[in-house]
Amino acid sequence: MNNCIFCNIASGEMPSDIVYQDDKIVAFSDINPCSPVHVLVVPKEHVKSLDQVNDFALVSELMRCCVDLAKKLGLNEGYRVVVNTGVAGGQTVEHLHFHLLGGRNLAWPPG
Repeated sequence: MNNCIFCNIASGEMPSDIVYQDDKIVAFSDINPCSPVHVLVVPKEHVKSLDQVNDFALVSELMRCCVDLAKKLGLNEGYRVVVNTGVAGGQTVEHLHFHLLGGRNLAWPPG
């Protein structure tokens, strides 16, 4: 998937601020952060979106990675994990990714 930016980051072809990596997952800082901590957690295998997942054990591993990174990054007061799916769901890169957000009050509804 040479045209997929997340595949290129996962393979090391494109530089990024990597915060975690193993044989299945890579996590890196978002270049347009929505909060003081904004990390993208992605599978190294190309999966277009959440509705294209065939291996839900992978989703579990991605979520475990989010929990572990939240602890490592000191998000003790709380954090949010978001998965956008499809254009109408706000997905802008066609590669499954979890947004780990924190470092400020993210209570809902805002205000």
